[in-house]
Amino acid sequence: MSTAPVWDTGLIKKYDLSGPRYTSYPTAVQFQEGFDLAHYESSAWRSSAINKPLSLYVHIPFCSHVCYYCACNKIVTKHRSKAEEYLDYLFREIDMQASLFGRDQRVEQLHFGGGTPTFLSPDQISAVMDKLRSVFNFGSQNHSDFSIELDPREVDWVMMSRLRDEGFNRISIGVQDLDEKVQKAINRVQPEEQVQSVLDAARTMAFKSVHMDLIYGLPHQTVDGFMNTVNRVIEMAPDRLSLFNYAHLPHRFKPQRRINEADLPSPEEKLEILHQATEKLVERGYVYIGMDHFALPDDELAIAQETDTLHRNFQGYTTHSHCDLIAMGVSSISKVGGVYAQNHVTMDSYQHSIDEGRLPIYRGLTMNRDDEIRQTVINELICHFKLEFADIESRFDLSFRDYFADALEALEPMANDGLIALSEKGIQVEPRGKMLIRNICMQFDNYFKQQIQQQNLYSKVI
Repeated sequence: MSTAPVWDTGLIKKYDLSGPRYTSYPTAVQFQEGFDLAHYESSAWRSSAINKPLSLYVHIPFCSHVCYYCACNKIVTKHRSKAEEYLDYLFREIDMQASLFGRDQRVEQLHFGGGTPTFLSPDQISAVMDKLRSVFNFGSQNHSDFSIELDPREVDWVMMSRLRDEGFNRISIGVQDLDEKVQKAINRVQPEEQVQSVLDAARTMAFKSVHMDLIYGLPHQTVDGFMNTVNRVIEMAPDRLSLFNYAHLPHRFKPQRRINEADLPSPEEKLEILHQATEKLVERGYVYIGMDHFALPDDELAIAQETDTLHRNFQGYTTHSHCDLIAMGVSSISKVGGVYAQNHVTMDSYQHSIDEGRLPIYRGLTMNRDDEIRQTVINELICHFKLEFADIESRFDLSFRDYFADALEALEPMANDGLIALSEKGIQVEPRGKMLIRNICMQFDNYFKQQIQQQNLYSKVI
């Protein structure tokens, strides 16, 4: 069965809404301040009691350059000394987190995000890894996924060698666009040679996976120009590739105010950029995973989707759904059992909590039964493009058609438009519905219905 989406401009325009990307359900918009830390701590103790495997996330917030399109939580500075103070607090948080979990819980997944994790020096990265290994059980790394986000402007072969020595086996390279005019407009000038050098190092040092990010909708982008980038990237043959939609929200993200709106591609041209890029990637052998993500057929993501074991979390698509996620660093979000917990987003608040001997968590959410049911439904649809009612009914002891009567009624127009096939047994997302999977999932989002007037909280689905 082909995994390729079918492009239908008319339907895409019809369903042109804003909505969540569902890296979590409930989404972070639902997290509440004043969250009781006891909920997180008790969930961690349960995780320890059943010896659940772990996924670790480490947030490094620093960047030496500001990219105008960026919406990440970051601190732009040229002063590398700031990292030393931050690592002191990070190490103290690591100790606090580790004390809640068991030493027998094996770390299967690790991700360094940011910001720019390689703002740290090779020795500082080694220090972070040493700290993590001293309090968590890394065990055998034969089947572990250790990944890190890279800025090719700040990575050389010495850094790549250190990363490999420390156990990293996956890298994610921020490419965005190879057109110099676009790069200048977003303040991220990086010649193709820099990207190729990082790629060559990764291949030489036997990293098992290379991921590249591209962004469409940036200033001065055209269909021909972006397709030139896509063709050049395909020749580089990354294992995974993302085509992210640039969401221009200058009222929320100050760096975006430096982008001239007049230089942005029109909505029609932006759609055509995505259309042609998607078709080209599928034509050249990439599997459409969903939500702008592509992978080569032998990649673990493509295999997991084929075997119905794919999952989605704050790092995107993953094969480690059985792990509890412990996130450390300013603004990071953990998910342990049915509890979400987010750290303070400002450095002052983050450090103040740690100085007082408290985990720097300031908001969170404890999932209820309805949340768990809807999370399962949304994950199945967004990862596998199908849903068997009987699976949900047996797992949660309910009648799917009774429980989701409103959602099924809301899906009828989508079925009439050919986005999905509705049957007595379940839902199958049709090829023309794959590009609009967020819209389909929204029908099962109980919170989104309640905040339909707050669509400015989210990016456009396309």
